[in-house]
Amino acid sequence: MFDLRLTTASTLLLALSAAACDSDPGGGAVGSPLTETPARFDVAESAARFVFDDAPVFEEDGMPAYGNSFVTQGYIYPHGFLDDNEGINPDGSPAFPEMVIGEWTCRGWFIGDGAHTVTGPWVITTQLYDFYAVAGYASGKSSGWHNLVSEGYEVADVGQVIRRPVSTGTGAFRGAEGAIDQVLLGFNVSMGVNLRFELDLEASAE
Repeated sequence: MFDLRLTTASTLLLALSAAACDSDPGGGAVGSPLTETPARFDVAESAARFVFDDAPVFEEDGMPAYGNSFVTQGYIYPHGFLDDNEGINPDGSPAFPEMVIGEWTCRGWFIGDGAHTVTGPWVITTQLYDFYAVAGYASGKSSGWHNLVSEGYEVADVGQVIRRPVSTGTGAFRGAEGAIDQVLLGFNVSMGVNLRFELDLEASAE
């Protein structure tokens, strides 16, 4: 299991207003209100949303090589959910839309040996974690209720912790400083990655 390494993130809790219980500022599905900003969470990437540039690619299989740029997205689930659940369907849609608490967007470049990397850093990325005010996925839903952004390396090694700097945030994460720890859990049925995150933040007093 991923070691718990939380500091002030454990106090970064925000009770939503009563209005948030009835409506979602981002529109879309309405489910259970999120009463805390997550300090730990899982992500299931949708390979259907993974798009990379035409070049450079490997001649033998067309996979992205060093320097290739890409964008991809996935679904944020509560921490530990992906231990016992796939989280995604083969077509890239969420397997448990009612359990989705946000959307993950990642853009960056391949480094190392590109998509052929088997160990060590293989991409350098900017990641946006967009947490909903109300749980439940709907196509096109984007709340911006609480946003967090991190930047850094990602590694091809399953189970290895890698620390990424937190660069900015909104809502409860406004002014936050610190890091986020990422672990690659493996690959899902859509051939996207499953990831686990834990925050280690110092929040501003504002």
